[in-house]
Amino acid sequence: MKYYSLNHNAPKVSFQEAVIQGLATDKGLYFPESITPLKADFFENIENLSNEEIAFAAIQQFVGDEIPAETLKQIIAETLCFDFPTVPVEKDIYALELYHGPTMAFKDVGARFMSRCLGYFNKDKKDNKNTVLVATSGDTGGAVASGFLGVQGVEVVILYPSGKVSDIQERQLTTLGQNIKALEVDGVFDDCQDMVKKAFLDESLAHHNLTSANSINIARWLPQMFYFFFAYKQLKSQNRPLVFSCPSGNFGNICAGIIAKKLGLPIEHFVASTNVNDTVPRFLEKGNYDPKPSKATISNAMDVGNPSNFIRIQEMYNNDLEQFKKDFSSFSYTDEETLEAMQSIYKTDGYIAEPHGAVGYLGLKKELENHPTAIGIFLETAHPIKFLDVVEPALNIQLPIPTQIESVLNKEKISTKIKTYEELKAFLG
Repeated sequence: MKYYSLNHNAPKVSFQEAVIQGLATDKGLYFPESITPLKADFFENIENLSNEEIAFAAIQQFVGDEIPAETLKQIIAETLCFDFPTVPVEKDIYALELYHGPTMAFKDVGARFMSRCLGYFNKDKKDNKNTVLVATSGDTGGAVASGFLGVQGVEVVILYPSGKVSDIQERQLTTLGQNIKALEVDGVFDDCQDMVKKAFLDESLAHHNLTSANSINIARWLPQMFYFFFAYKQLKSQNRPLVFSCPSGNFGNICAGIIAKKLGLPIEHFVASTNVNDTVPRFLEKGNYDPKPSKATISNAMDVGNPSNFIRIQEMYNNDLEQFKKDFSSFSYTDEETLEAMQSIYKTDGYIAEPHGAVGYLGLKKELENHPTAIGIFLETAHPIKFLDVVEPALNIQLPIPTQIESVLNKEKISTKIKTYEELKAFLG
């Protein structure tokens, strides 16, 4: 499998090169040269397959022969070491819980898969190290820190916006030590992401062999399609259309879901549910893509003004807005609406949704009005404990502390404060 830049001004590369480089030399995101649908009998028999078998069938064509089949199967087994349950919330609505992994966020899948791919590619390199440089608006940092902790030949540098991630999220990326370093940026997530992108294009940093573990990296992004297959496997017996609503910041999950649909997974419709950072809802309404600086919200992992993966989605629809709208809707919601949804879900259904899941629920409810025979699934992307400062007062409850979180609560937070790209460059050396 070859990958090309979506800016169309860089050489095509292999899977390994795309993973290691992260971003193409012309600043473009990499995209697979082809997407071959899976055979019909795969979907007919999916309920008889394990999650590992499903994931291997879904991703093998994108890896090709660059990782041997048995090694790839082992990487997948180590990646999918936890459950992905669809939990009934109310009539015809399910939560797809993606937070049962080591850092209790959906990004555990992509981070674990990518770290193991990079570890395989580095296995014979004794002196040549890679530096994973990543920006986080919340959960990416913790998942990357956990996924890459102790990986041979890889140093990890995580940039996060000061005061704009939850305390637990911050602890997960600042307390591990070893090969993990955290930079606390005076700014918003977009400032962190801009610094990362600038560093990739800085030739004076070439000796660091920089790569990213944001969803701009194909090895972080592509495995996110697994969730949609797992949900279909669980709900297939109901024999009804499926509508998925993804709380959307950088649009990696929903973009991966569309890849799953292109592979043949029978998904009727997607909803990108956003907070007030509404670049995509405005685009669908007015046809003008006009990114704006991000605003801080209680669903902080979605505080993204210019979502990186949206260009990949446009590529899959050949930039045809009308075709795109047949499969895709996008709605935005305020913090007030989010809190009201959390309270309503808890009062009516007894389900504890955190702010991102609540935004997904709101978008799903709206879209289901257009699909009366469908089952709706909203993605719960992180455990409510990661947003206890919002969840506990909103629902008037006290959340028990899961063991995954308890392990970081009493550790010392270590980070370096920076304001400018030059300070990042000096830190990297």
